[in-house]
Amino acid sequence: MVKLELAQTLRKGSGRVWNVSWHPNGEALASCGEDRCIRIWGRDLLGKWGNKVVLTDGHKRTVRQVAWSPCGNFLASASFDATTCIWDRQGGEFECNATLEGHENEVKGVAWSRSGQFLATCSRDKSVWVWEVAEENEYDCAAVLQAHSQDVKKIAWHPAQDLLASASYDNTIKLFREDASDGDWICCGTLTGHASTVWGLSFEADGRRLVSCSDDSSLKVWRGYPAGNQEGVAVPEGESTWKCVCTVSGHHSGTIYDVAWCQRTGLIATACGDDAIRIFQEEAGGDEHAPSFGLVGAVERAHQQDVNCVAWSPTVTGLLASCSDDGDIKLWNVNEE
Repeated sequence: MVKLELAQTLRKGSGRVWNVSWHPNGEALASCGEDRCIRIWGRDLLGKWGNKVVLTDGHKRTVRQVAWSPCGNFLASASFDATTCIWDRQGGEFECNATLEGHENEVKGVAWSRSGQFLATCSRDKSVWVWEVAEENEYDCAAVLQAHSQDVKKIAWHPAQDLLASASYDNTIKLFREDASDGDWICCGTLTGHASTVWGLSFEADGRRLVSCSDDSSLKVWRGYPAGNQEGVAVPEGESTWKCVCTVSGHHSGTIYDVAWCQRTGLIATACGDDAIRIFQEEAGGDEHAPSFGLVGAVERAHQQDVNCVAWSPTVTGLLASCSDDGDIKLWNVNEE
């Protein structure tokens, strides 16, 4: 079992906080929300976290998600004003050096590929866009992907290759990659099984598995099977097949809005509409092709309202950030009892 201990509550202004994102070195945390602002948090000499920077001039509506580039030099922000801003830290100051336009409706998600070569955005307009990072702060649209039939809620890149996953209101997860033969981006997989909106997804550290969360109050763990796999899973020519190997249900009493698979410990954290944060762990000694994940820790009243996001620190083992409709950002120490 693990214990969640509240380390600090970071207060901000009024309104929902939609998302938090850790800088790759773990020394800064970005947040965004209903007030159209982006806040950068950092630690003081005593180790306490405080608000260091407030970015106010990038967006005209709610900022739904923020994401740091792998190099840590850029911060992308996705907004309901249908744009994505790219912030560059020049001489200690953040400056918006690019605004990406093209989506017809609210931009719900933004994510950088591990290589840093690509940036992806997704929107209420049912599309996923892939942007290629060029020189001199230029971002070229490499693809407009329209594989979903409804609002696209979240996107996530594979940790080792340029494979993109997207979660949608149409109850499915889509997988996209660049076709080596002609450079076009294609949909290379559709994962079905959730009974309602898929809100979030997160890859395991090595990329072999993906966890998704849904309005149906369940988690699903998917495993990729390459061509020639020893398990005999049928694989289309030139592709991998992703198969649901585990469903975790019965623990949440509302929509699961976000899920985060810790790359340091293997723990899975969830953010739920019942105001709780829950921690799951894979049971030892199980079949890796039919694993079981058990609930090992929870805070039932983690926030006063819906928990919108959870994010593990990339550098500090067991440090978890969360944010909520109640306007708070909280930092938790997650330790074995």
